[in-house]
Amino acid sequence: MATGQLLLFIVAGVLLNLTPGPDVLYIVTHALRRGARAGVVAALGITAGCFVHIIAAALGVSALLAASATAFSVLKWAGAAYLVYVGIRLLTSQGAEFAINSEANGARAVRAGGIKDIFFQGFWTNVLNPKVALFFLAFVPQFIAPGVDNKPLAFLLLGLLFNFNALWVNIGWALAASWLARRAGALQRGLFWFDRVAGAMFIGFGIKLALTDNPSDH
Repeated sequence: MATGQLLLFIVAGVLLNLTPGPDVLYIVTHALRRGARAGVVAALGITAGCFVHIIAAALGVSALLAASATAFSVLKWAGAAYLVYVGIRLLTSQGAEFAINSEANGARAVRAGGIKDIFFQGFWTNVLNPKVALFFLAFVPQFIAPGVDNKPLAFLLLGLLFNFNALWVNIGWALAASWLARRAGALQRGLFWFDRVAGAMFIGFGIKLALTDNPSDH
């Protein structure tokens, strides 16, 4: 790939990751409620889920999802159900459960078990979304030259580069949300309602995913 083409790929990927969606909402929600550490762990979970889609796409599994109505539907409904589940958890959460605890250094404490839950919820939120798989199938091949001998390897390398850049963008979202929460007392007092809004949005994302048509139908 020419240097200009590579730079275009990087810039396009960063801009796409700056666009708010379920992943960004998940990261920002946890950073606001539990601090920078929780937000970064959420970003790591999302990134880990992306690795599954990148490897699957490189192996041709995502092409199967795009072509098979049954495979797409199974993953679509599983992903929609999980997004709705996350939304309901947020809607029914109690403020005390997600209270922010200040330590001597000003950082916020999160239980080890909670950190694990944040990571795996982010992971499954991403893995169970077939639109992510289809995104990689649509976006990455545009930057692979037709004459490349090993296209799966080229796809894998570009996907890893995209995911590496996305990780830092997502961590940036987490740090920015945590910084805002520390400096805005009114925002902290409104986190209860933020959970409700975020929960409703996650349910909306789940419904939208459930209504997504299979690309093979068009």
